[in-house]
Amino acid sequence: MKSSTTLLVTCSTVFLAQLGMSIYLPALPDIARGLSADASQVSWGLAVYLIGMALPMLFWGSLGQRIGRKPVLLAALGIYGLGNLALPLSQSLETFLFWRLVQGMGASGISVMARVLIRDSFRGDLLAKALSWLSISFVVALGIGQYLGSIIQVVLGWPAIFYLLGGASLLMAMAVARVTFPLLNEEPVQSSAWPSYWRILRDRAFLLPALAGGLGYGVIIAFNTAAPLILQGPFNWSAVEYGLLGWPISAAYFLGALGVNAFVLRTGQRWLMTAGVGLVLGGSAVMLLGSIAGTSVALLLWLPYCFAVFGQSLNYPISLSLANDGSPVGGAYAMALSGFIHQLMAAIIGAIASLIASQQAWPLSLFCTLLALGAMVCVRLAPGRQTD
Repeated sequence: MKSSTTLLVTCSTVFLAQLGMSIYLPALPDIARGLSADASQVSWGLAVYLIGMALPMLFWGSLGQRIGRKPVLLAALGIYGLGNLALPLSQSLETFLFWRLVQGMGASGISVMARVLIRDSFRGDLLAKALSWLSISFVVALGIGQYLGSIIQVVLGWPAIFYLLGGASLLMAMAVARVTFPLLNEEPVQSSAWPSYWRILRDRAFLLPALAGGLGYGVIIAFNTAAPLILQGPFNWSAVEYGLLGWPISAAYFLGALGVNAFVLRTGQRWLMTAGVGLVLGGSAVMLLGSIAGTSVALLLWLPYCFAVFGQSLNYPISLSLANDGSPVGGAYAMALSGFIHQLMAAIIGAIASLIASQQAWPLSLFCTLLALGAMVCVRLAPGRQTD
């Protein structure tokens, strides 16, 4: 029962952390007007958030190893909640981006501790299955949160998006304070944090699956960064219409995560991972062809993207599981390092996507295709280590 409680808590906290990525996107033009800034400048808020998630991840992991998972999770929820409450008070673009950085730092601790708590309770194929539930939480936040943000913006205005998210985060911290997590059944980690991280990073059985997951994740980040400007610009979509796109995206990721949950014990992790990355590559390639051949048809952009999202939902939890199983060091370090790699890659990819965003869709589509090709190379080169 404690494992079920842990799964519920981790999925709920990851849901809140990932809302910070997507819930404000439909309001991006209104936020820009409120800050007297260009929408392209405000779009840097996603890259800054991802930088905030990446920078302290190794710190959160080592802290969780030293003082325990629960205190670190509570601190991260508090920082995340306060960051959200401060965002609507921003009077300038610089202040808005600063609080996005703080918000991301809180989300970083939430993400690391959620994965570590799952890792504490599951191993092997069961770990991939449990991580698929985190993927479901991720995509519900990515898609439904996007739609929810559009509704809140229309009814209450964009500041209410962050006020509600901040209040929910602090309430979640109060709930987590009452939960007792299971004791760890593992040998203590003898080495200190930084030598452990360096040892893990040099192991190909960890690094290549982690890179494959991060490159696939980058396709989603690139689309989220550039798509609002494309679809709400040349395609003249409203905020609500863009918010509605969250439903098919959510359905695609949800079905993929359910696929991992249902089939990983039968097919094995590596087969599903290869199939997932293949779908990411195929969807991105069709996006590229569609943007070149029919740039005025939005369907040729977002529908292939949904197939890519489906593929990434197969790839991501398995990449985390294989990287963790391939780690030569136990404890919280492998999960923290994989999270750091993914968020650092996402921040860089988000920044590049902001720079290449234009009135045309083909630069975004080409970028996504290159990322997917990189993920496929990592999958092909990854050692074929068997897991329990």
